[in-house]
Amino acid sequence: MASQQLAQVNMARLKFPLDSVELKDFVDWLDPVNAEADAADGFVWRLADDGDGNATAIRPFDDPWLLVNLSVWRDPNALTAYMYQGQHREALARRFDWFERVQEHMTTMWWVPAGHRPTVKEAQERLVLLRTEGPTPQAFTLRTSFPPPEVDPTD
Repeated sequence: MASQQLAQVNMARLKFPLDSVELKDFVDWLDPVNAEADAADGFVWRLADDGDGNATAIRPFDDPWLLVNLSVWRDPNALTAYMYQGQHREALARRFDWFERVQEHMTTMWWVPAGHRPTVKEAQERLVLLRTEGPTPQAFTLRTSFPPPEVDPTD
């Protein structure tokens, strides 16, 4: 097993209330898309609340219009393979039906030790880091990524 895994967060600002008719398709797709992620090659973990098994009740930055998706993957290739196929690809194509277009970064990635489960607070800090400093080994994008850090085997 690799000593480092890829954490990713992506946040989205809702255009409509989550229980609105405008978001019905999005809400209906949550369980199937999450099930695809859970079964995807290279998937490790995803944030889910205690209620319905997704993270729609968790509000990052104390913003009632923001949703958070936080997960851990084996590597960027596994994440990318999942993102651009199946139902996730279909949902991604419709994202602007449901979510506002924003100018600031809403997605970032970083390497974590295998077995680490990032918190929403940690994800928020990484996203702020990307927004303020641009891509670094501590917070990066698919377009500007960094390899996992070298880990001293004696640590």
